[in-house]
Amino acid sequence: MGEAPSTAVTKEILEESGYLTKPIKLVACYDRNLWGERPYLQHIYKLFFYCELVGGKPQTSLETDKVAFFPPDGLPLNLSTDRVTRDQIHTLFQHYHNPHLPTEFD
Repeated sequence: MGEAPSTAVTKEILEESGYLTKPIKLVACYDRNLWGERPYLQHIYKLFFYCELVGGKPQTSLETDKVAFFPPDGLPLNLSTDRVTRDQIHTLFQHYHNPHLPTEFD
């Protein structure tokens, strides 16, 4: 609360991974309850950003027990799909490979 989305994503990435990033593009804005996930009473929009890696080093946190990069066909089996779905991750890879795609929303 009270933070710009670009500030929040930069802070969260640093806290959870140890990497310094710069937000480049809002890739998607999704209504969480429309993605087949367990509905929440609160209305939640999920914002997905394309960020440039500008520094830092991998570091775990209270919320992460490992920091690594994965190819689209090698995602961990134990994803927290209440937070992000495999389809949403694949959308992010599409935008990574074609950064001129328009922002997606529902």
